[in-house]
This record gives sequence, C-alpha cells and structure tokens, in this order.
Amino acid sequence: MKLSKAKAFIITIYKILIVLHDALYNLVLAFFKSNNRKVNSRLTVWYMRKETSEHFRLLRMVFACIVVPASLFYVVASIWYFGKNAISSMLLVLIVFIYSNFLPDLPSIYRKRNHSDETKNLALYGSLALLYFVPIFVWLMFSGIKLRGNTTGTFHDFKSVALYGVFLVLCGFLLFGEFPFSTGNIFEIFSLSLYGIAGYLTHLKVDKVW
Repeated sequence: MKLSKAKAFIITIYKILIVLHDALYNLVLAFFKSNNRKVNSRLTVWYMRKETSEHFRLLRMVFACIVVPASLFYVVASIWYFGKNAISSMLLVLIVFIYSNFLPDLPSIYRKRNHSDETKNLALYGSLALLYFVPIFVWLMFSGIKLRGNTTGTFHDFKSVALYGVFLVLCGFLLFGEFPFSTGNIFEIFSLSLYGIAGYLTHLKVDKVW
C-alpha cells in the first residue's frame, strides 16, 4: 500500500513538472512573439519555435542533471553544517538560474538592426543598466515608453557573463549579507552569482559561443 502511494506521489510530481515545463515554454514563446512584433523584427514563427525548443532542451538537461542535485546539496549542507534553513534562498536561486538562461536575448529590444540607424548609441552605463535591469526596460517598451538610445552589443560574450556575475554578487550581499560574516552566509551570498552564471552559460552554449 505504501509503495503504491509513493508511486502515485512520484507520478503526480512528474505530471506537475510537465505542466510547469509546458507553461514556461509557451510563456517564453509568447513573449518573444510579442517582442518581435513590438520591435518590427522579421523573425519567423518557426525560427522562434526552433530557438525556444533548443534552449529548453539544454535547460532541462542542465536543470535535471546539475542544478537539482546541487540545490539539494545546498539545502542539506546549509541545514547540517551551518544550521540555516536555505529552502527559500534555494527557490530564489532556481528562479535566477531560469531567468539568466533567457537573459542574453532580452536586451535585443534595444539593439540596432543596422549600421545606418541614426539612433544614438547607449553609453557604457546605459548598456550595463540594460543588462542588469532589462525587465524594467521590457516593461517600459510594452507600456509604450521608448527610451532614447540603442546598443550595438549582443551580450552574448564572456565579458557580459563576468559583469552579470559581479552584479549578482552585489545583490547577494544586499539580500543575504549579515555582519559578522560566517561561512554559511558567504555560501548563501555567492550562490546567487553561481546559479546566475550557470544559467547564462547554458544559453551561450546553445548559441555556440563556447
């Protein structure tokens, strides 16, 4: 009886994961369709489906084989060695991992399509703001507010990965920093950056940057 209940529980969890996967896939695809219409891109629907599927395939593999085991170790180690309940921070870093996997494509809403475009280039701080706070820029775009300036960068390089990692370390200090610092606290702070970089690199792997 207990075995059948355990089997039913596993099947239920599996079905929930399938539903969440499909919902996230459709959400991402719908976003990029809307985004491409907004910026007058000529990408075809079949190409967007192909790109989304390729990214989801590797995302699913990395998530199942690396991220989930690392997260379980992260929670157990935090409780066992440091006496901290890290379940909430684990959920946060999982969200950061998934978000970071799609981040490199999001700034494309402000990318120049051709060199004849006379729109002013964004300054360095503008490009960094676009990388760090792109959800705000996306929201402004869909709200009908178009900011001045465009970027020639694609954010598909290791420099962007490093800059994003530094930003996440700062966010980690703001969210989890406690004085005096302990080993467990440092572990929690840098987990945000590690998961974010892992998600970013997963995206770049699909795009054959490395």
